[in-house]
This record gives sequence, C-alpha cells and structure tokens, in this order.
Amino acid sequence: MPDSIRIGDYVHSPAASGLEATGYAKIGEFDLSDFLTRWDALHDDALQVLPERIHPTARIHPTAIIGEDVIIGPGVRVHEFSTVRKRPVLGAGASVGFGCEVTHSFVGENTVLGHQVGIGHSVIGTGAHLSANLVIAAISLWNYDMRVPVKEIVLHGPGGEPPYRCMTSQFGGLIGDHVQTGSMITLGPGIAVGRHSAIAASVCMGNIIVPAASVVRSASPQVIVEPRRI
Repeated sequence: MPDSIRIGDYVHSPAASGLEATGYAKIGEFDLSDFLTRWDALHDDALQVLPERIHPTARIHPTAIIGEDVIIGPGVRVHEFSTVRKRPVLGAGASVGFGCEVTHSFVGENTVLGHQVGIGHSVIGTGAHLSANLVIAAISLWNYDMRVPVKEIVLHGPGGEPPYRCMTSQFGGLIGDHVQTGSMITLGPGIAVGRHSAIAASVCMGNIIVPAASVVRSASPQVIVEPRRI
C-alpha cells in the first residue's frame, strides 16, 4: 500500500472550467488525505475569487435544487429534480441526470452522471460515465451514530500492506478519468478506482484500491449473516 495516494494519478486537473485562480486548478498535485482535510477551506477560498459561481452557459432545470455554495462550470447540465449542494464543483460540460444528488463532490469535465446517481464527498475524474442508480457512500456503517461519524475511512490494497488512512470520517470515492460503470452499484465509503476501469452492474464494494484499466464484476451470490461484534 502506498504511503501516498496522489490525486493526479487518478484524475486530471480541470482545464476549461474557469478555475485557474483557485486551488482546484492544482487538484492533481494533492495527496488524497491532504486534499480531504483542506477541502472545505479550499472551496471557500475559490468562492471568494470566482467572479460567478454558476457559469451563464450552464443549463439548470427549474425543478433542480442548487445550493448557495456551488461552483458550476460552462456548459454544465443539471436535469429535473436533482440536488447539488454543500460545496460541490461541476466541471465544464458535466451532465447531472434526473433525480441525482451531488453533495460535497468534485465532478470532472465532461463527466456524465446517469439518472438517480448519489455521490457524497467524492472526487470524480474527466470523461467518466456513472450509470443509473449508482451510489457512492461517504460514511462508514460501523459508526454507532451515523449523524456524527467518527470512524476514519481507510483504503486497502490487494496485498497485506497497512491501509491508507484518509484522515477523515467522510469520504466516498476517488473515481479516475474515463471510468465507466453499469447500473445498480454501491461504492464506498472509501474507494479509489484507477483510470479507464469498468465496473459491471450490481457490484457492491468499498475500502479498496482498484488499479487502472481494471474490470470489476460481481461473482459471489453468497450472503453471510453473523452476530455484530460490539
């Protein structure tokens, strides 16, 4: 397991979203845990320097709910009944489908979120396509009070190395450039998917690093139920 996960090894920094004067212009240079711990301040600083938080060429459906702290780039489309809130960034040309929720997430340029996609505290790369009914969860189920999460999110590699610590109790996923997914998928909390990977329908996984150019399928129909350890 690497001591560092560099965001730039997964996603490109925005090139056409008008973010040149903000910290988001160098998002690829951050270590993941460093970015997650500084994210709120970085976003608030960006709001102070941007001349407009919603680009005039963005097309937002009247039924969409848009928070006051959003950054929405040129050519973005937000469709019916979607919610975009709590310090999100939608890069140039991104498309948010019907009935989505984007919470505290960075969505890269020309990325498509299909219908009823929910993502929280996540970084999505350029040109990704996340199909309908996909969720990226951000909080571990093992918190005893989900409203006040305290359990740190960690990522595990394929070997027996120590886990990568994200230094936060809220992190969904780092989804690389040009990742494609099927439908009915649950990811996270805590996942990193390398560029040009594909995730087949019905996959459920979290706390894992997926190498670039991988294919992930669901191959285990078994369900295990056992007592909860307290």
